[in-house]
Amino acid sequence: MKGTDSQPEIVEGCRLPVLLRNGDGWHMAEILGKKDLKGKNLYYIHYEDFNKRLDEWVTEERMDIAKLVQPSKEAKTPKKEGVKSGTESRPSSPEREVVSTPNGSAAPTTGNKKFSSSSRKRKGADDSENIESATPSRTSTPTVPSGIDPLATPTSSRNNTPTLGLQQQNNVALNEDGSKKPRQTGSMVAHHDDIVTRMKNVEMIELGKYRIRPWYFSPYPQELTSLSIVYICEFCLKYVKSKKCLERHIQKCLLRYPPGNEIYRKGNISFFEIDGRKNKAYAQNLCLLAKLFLDHKTLYYDTDPFLFYVMCEQDCKGYHIVGYFSKEKESTEDYNVACILTLPPFQKKGFGKLLIEFSYELSKCEGKTGSPEKPLSDLGLLSYRSYWSQTILEILITMTPSEGNDRPVITINDISEMTSIKKEDVISTLQHLNLINYYKGQYIITLSHEQIDTQNKAMEKRKVRIDPKCLHWQPKDWSKRGKW
Repeated sequence: MKGTDSQPEIVEGCRLPVLLRNGDGWHMAEILGKKDLKGKNLYYIHYEDFNKRLDEWVTEERMDIAKLVQPSKEAKTPKKEGVKSGTESRPSSPEREVVSTPNGSAAPTTGNKKFSSSSRKRKGADDSENIESATPSRTSTPTVPSGIDPLATPTSSRNNTPTLGLQQQNNVALNEDGSKKPRQTGSMVAHHDDIVTRMKNVEMIELGKYRIRPWYFSPYPQELTSLSIVYICEFCLKYVKSKKCLERHIQKCLLRYPPGNEIYRKGNISFFEIDGRKNKAYAQNLCLLAKLFLDHKTLYYDTDPFLFYVMCEQDCKGYHIVGYFSKEKESTEDYNVACILTLPPFQKKGFGKLLIEFSYELSKCEGKTGSPEKPLSDLGLLSYRSYWSQTILEILITMTPSEGNDRPVITINDISEMTSIKKEDVISTLQHLNLINYYKGQYIITLSHEQIDTQNKAMEKRKVRIDPKCLHWQPKDWSKRGKW
């Protein structure tokens, strides 16, 4: 659209106020793309300071064009190479073949609780130091051991890395000259954030009985990005172009559960372990599906180094995917989760905590402490902080005084060993809950009535928990298995 005397030209990189979808006022947004739909201009916008999953196509009626700010040359949104000005700027996916059939085809108590120890006064707390309470009231600002929050998001490097798996942006190593370089192993590789990956390319997916609007870009084949709906088999996760193709595929699809070993079952909840090398097609399709709802990830196709743990709900028709997490077969940093997702139809039902709890049960079987890869997404951070808080508080509340002491005594190491939560995450959670205080030369934990009541109410809502007796799994030593 060319600008006139009354209306300036709206181009990619422009900023202007946009009326929010719920009508709750105006918010500054950046134009990322535009297209013509039946003679009407649509603009793809990103709300500043909002998560990318809220990005959307809007019409001019929702835009305050009078307050349009033209982009500066430095801040201009990068365009995809080869896209001519004036053409539809909706991103497509890298060229990939669409595979089709021949037919077209994640114990209540009350009162203040105190924990004691006989540790000597120090400038900083040791990890294994006993934690003690000497007062019934909370002190103001606690002095905390190990003052770095391990959940803080480090700076990531940008790099177009051609290696392929579903991986997290971040965690860079150093070259010999001290410059940063992305890790080439494991599951954390940075990606190049260009205009293609900034824009959603799939409008809708149909998975089983659910139609879901994706949140982020995922490199499905280019032919699928022009469709109004992408159809996905809920058992093998194969993607097809139409409802008819899906019906034909389902008649031939032999799977009614993920292609791996069922290692847990209780009630209608099951977990399957899938080897990324043995079941490469399923693992790659799972990564493609997950990328639609994960922003802190780069999608690659080398799934060999990963194990995938898929949680399903069972009914008479089969095992329906609810969520999953992946982990490296060999992790030098003791990460027990590389990527974790509960599909949108199953969110806010406790399944996210169930996935996290299961990942720590595996760590207990391995005799290790574990932690998820950082940085976590906003929803991932909320889920993990909530799980860590409830798990640690559950231990503290149910503790009894030790022999010869009128107060319970516990160390950071004790909590870490009991839960398999890494010590840094235990300390971070205690900091976040503001539980650690420094009193008379000792670090103490004091729980208020309000915190105990809140914890008890939260635990009452967790109807489904992992039962370790139902887990049938033996950890493998992948270092002795050659190339997995």
